[in-house]
Amino acid sequence: MSGPIDVPVPPPLPSPGGGGSKPHGTEAPSPWVRRWSRLVPAGGAVLDVACGRGRHMRWFAAQGHPVTGVDRDHDAIDAVAGLSEAVLADIENGPWPFAGRTFAGVVVTNYLWRPLLPVIVQSVAPGGVLIYETFAAGNETVGKPSRPDFLLQPAELIDACRELRVIAYEDGFLEEPARFVQRIAAMRAIPGEVPQRHPLDSLTRA
Repeated sequence: MSGPIDVPVPPPLPSPGGGGSKPHGTEAPSPWVRRWSRLVPAGGAVLDVACGRGRHMRWFAAQGHPVTGVDRDHDAIDAVAGLSEAVLADIENGPWPFAGRTFAGVVVTNYLWRPLLPVIVQSVAPGGVLIYETFAAGNETVGKPSRPDFLLQPAELIDACRELRVIAYEDGFLEEPARFVQRIAAMRAIPGEVPQRHPLDSLTRA
């Protein structure tokens, strides 16, 4: 792909609790995803797991990446069908629809199904990056999700990404809306290649 294309990014929406919950994927792109999206090789294919209405598919498409989204919600897939590849699949109860495929970028936000963590990590191609952000232990003190099934335990993403090189990792609290999160950006090395230098203080890619 020769360069960015004109794909609109949705504007920020009111915070949860201020006017009812919003469908997953209609919020503004995550600042964490935006910050580390620069690690995805230029023109590389990006997979958005549990893509919702496609906020991150739109972000990456606007940066010139071919995008693939998967979700089990019919309305969500209908909303992103015009972007690129949109796959309707129940990835928790059915087969992984991307067996044998890898991606230059794999993005997961506000979603956790632990049996899939190894599959998600294995879907990162050599030279590619996993960008993952979701709720963490402690969130039960401020709201939902509150069940341990949906909350990462301390260092859980670090453990899941042992075969990758961790570029950035955070586990803490964010305001507006109040929530505990854990997030990681981790790359799969290219065998035999000299490690690349990834500045930690770079600004978010606009």
